[in-house]
Amino acid sequence: MTKYVYDFAEGNKDLKDLLGGKGANLAEMVRIGLPVPPGFTITTDACREYLAAGSPPAELAGQVGAHLAALEQTMGRRLGDPADPLLVSVRSGAKFSMPGMMETVLNVGLTDASVHGLAARSGNERFAWDSYRRLIQMFGKTVCDVPGDAFEHAMDRVKGSRADVDLDAAELRGLVDTFKAIFAEHTGREFPQDPREQMDLAVNAVFDSWNAERAVLYRRQERIPADLGTAVNIVAMVFGNLGPDSGTGVAFTRDPATGARGVYGDYLANAQGEDVVAGIRNTVPLQELEQLDKKSFDELTGIMSTLEGHYRDLCDIEFTIEAGKLWMLQTRVGKRTAAAAFIIASQLVDEGMIDLDEALRRQSGARLAQLMFPTFDESAVDKPIAKGIAASPGAAVGHVVFDSAHAVERAAKGEKVILVRRETNPDDLPGMIAAQGILTSRGGKTSHAAVVARGMGKTCVCGAESVEVDLAGKRFTVGDVTVGEGDLISIDGTTGAIHLGEVPVKPSPVVRYFDGDLPADADTLVAAVHRMLTHADERRRLAVRTNADTGSDAARARRFGAQGIGLCRTEHMFLGERRAMVERLILADGADEQQRALDALLPLQRDDFAEIFRAMDGLPVTIRLIDPPLHEFLPPLEELAVEVATAKEPDPHREALLAAVRRMHEQNPMLGLRGVRLGLVIPGLFGMQVRAIAQAAAQVRADGGDARPEIMVPLVGAVQELEAVRADAERILAEEGMSGTPIGTMIEVPRAALTAGQIAEAADFFSFGTNDLTQMGWGFSRDDVEGSFFSRYLELGVFGVSPFETLDRDGIGRLVRIAVQEGRQVRPDLKIGVCGEHGGDPESVRFFHEAGLDYVSCSPFRVPVARLEAGRAVL
Repeated sequence: MTKYVYDFAEGNKDLKDLLGGKGANLAEMVRIGLPVPPGFTITTDACREYLAAGSPPAELAGQVGAHLAALEQTMGRRLGDPADPLLVSVRSGAKFSMPGMMETVLNVGLTDASVHGLAARSGNERFAWDSYRRLIQMFGKTVCDVPGDAFEHAMDRVKGSRADVDLDAAELRGLVDTFKAIFAEHTGREFPQDPREQMDLAVNAVFDSWNAERAVLYRRQERIPADLGTAVNIVAMVFGNLGPDSGTGVAFTRDPATGARGVYGDYLANAQGEDVVAGIRNTVPLQELEQLDKKSFDELTGIMSTLEGHYRDLCDIEFTIEAGKLWMLQTRVGKRTAAAAFIIASQLVDEGMIDLDEALRRQSGARLAQLMFPTFDESAVDKPIAKGIAASPGAAVGHVVFDSAHAVERAAKGEKVILVRRETNPDDLPGMIAAQGILTSRGGKTSHAAVVARGMGKTCVCGAESVEVDLAGKRFTVGDVTVGEGDLISIDGTTGAIHLGEVPVKPSPVVRYFDGDLPADADTLVAAVHRMLTHADERRRLAVRTNADTGSDAARARRFGAQGIGLCRTEHMFLGERRAMVERLILADGADEQQRALDALLPLQRDDFAEIFRAMDGLPVTIRLIDPPLHEFLPPLEELAVEVATAKEPDPHREALLAAVRRMHEQNPMLGLRGVRLGLVIPGLFGMQVRAIAQAAAQVRADGGDARPEIMVPLVGAVQELEAVRADAERILAEEGMSGTPIGTMIEVPRAALTAGQIAEAADFFSFGTNDLTQMGWGFSRDDVEGSFFSRYLELGVFGVSPFETLDRDGIGRLVRIAVQEGRQVRPDLKIGVCGEHGGDPESVRFFHEAGLDYVSCSPFRVPVARLEAGRAVL
């Protein structure tokens, strides 16, 4: 028979899967001799069976009854005994802390009969009726879905401007009658007078709360698996509402906001546990307990020291004092801010409680990323005028501009600007670089604006649907609020909030440290981050490169710890003023004119590459040959057609351009003439780029530098494609004195992953383009997915998180593993990396470590995150 119930004395802190975090830690406190009220835990197994079958397991009632009888014997009282009742709390407790997301019912076991026994035993009639009204209120709301407002309004009518603690016994007795009437009105039944029925219904309600909307949303946000279930803890009640010598509180062994050592927390006299978090009365700082009850304060601080030493970490503690007797109701490793996480871990190393490996295990790339963005000073934040999707963290303040050119122009004059668009495209890149932040009314976390902004460390709010952008009128409106070009706004990429005017921001000292503006020992946080990253670098096997297209980006990434460039996108070098030269290439009439266009582009490309080689002197630079379809560098078909049709005078150039755009137009260009296909169809295009790379490298070497180029061919699906490009590239490299330059390919087409053994015959290296691999593997567009069915898929659990944010291990991850295995079977020394967005995602970095890749490549701002996670992956 399955064991569904465990006494606290039977468990320990390592049984969180079975007993939940709360139950396991209650058992651990009992095991080390701390004052915990007696009780038992119903396991997560019982919850999962209940949720699957819609009813508790058949054996559960009997097992609960046996443990309840043992609890009654220990306490010397029976549940609901009219003369001397035992009362219990019924509390949730999942493996991972989900504060406030699931249900709790206190004072279970009180009835019309036993309330008199409680009053007689305690000698405090007010306390007894207060406990009874609390039970009806919590039970009604939690178990029977009675609207909480109904109880609260009734309470307010009785107490008026007084605090609840000022109500006397008679008033509370009257409230009990009122609450029972409210309960009957909304449920169609009388408040249950069978104590065991109360307890069983409360247990079922806790199980049901696992799938409550707020719990589901919280799990999704925190990436907690949906199939864990919650345990239920049945604990003998101890009463903080027994009088002025009683109370309840929450304590932290260190400040969870800053990591500072000390005693932190809140205390509320003559109250039960929910009063502290409900905010119905103002708490006092925990230090004041020393004056109120020094004996309990001294005992509590001693226990706090014991728990921190036992758990070797910041502990979050709930306690109750009943008539001068201290009871521990819960402990757990406490939640903390990102800054506190690094500071506390470093402190614990200094104190000899943990080693550096353990300190590194306790960090996360997500926390480090939070520390790298400026934040608004919350005390100065007004109500936002709108909210969008928090796409790229940070706080940005600037004057509104509505196009890229104006953003560049005004930023060049020293003005801070926010680029506002319906959505962005590659042409907006200069403006995005110039702007402090980006705001779009469309798109999601994986839209162009979001992806590029995150890559640059730029604050971005996307998908602000209430923002109506009028590009022609150079304004946007939110309801009756109009914001024009030049107006000042503030956007919060952490919350998605949009504010009028300037909200003060606090700069990140961590970024200043990475940029070399602050020494490693500048302050406590910077010192802690430096210490963790230094240890991560010592531990990690994966190298960390960066995705960079300019010398300035490359230089910054190097300061951030990048060990080379894993992806240099050459298409960004064809934008801006060079667009006309691309048009000339496309409109070329014959091979000679086409060659002249390529010859004009070559020196520009050569200078671009030379700048990057100098910034990355001595480190590898992987340059991807042009990837997107050429028509992306041309005006949109519809826009150009209207322009030509409405022109007052014929314009042969625009008409020829329109004909070219029509000729090149594709229904799905991402699956059309792009990447290696473009290089094979447009003679000389890839050759021009290879020659520019070779000449730039030779020039830098001649100047005494150490250029280390690697040439990457995109979108290869068959080895014959790579062989054709390679043959031409090797000829050009030999002509330029650069023979031996590595030539490899991106693995971004599913067929390439499945034929990696063949492709490895012609490749010196692989680099996974996981953006396209995910897009083609799943068969949907990353630009459209969030706006169409994505939210519904999250609700249904098809996705736990966007596969464009974190790599899909089961599907796309399997393609990666196949390609690694088959590629290295053919070429054991094959160098393999990844250069998609996933290269900087913490969870994905751990997968790439496990899969045997040699390096990850990510945007400059994510380099420290990847370094940290690569170190953690080893541990």
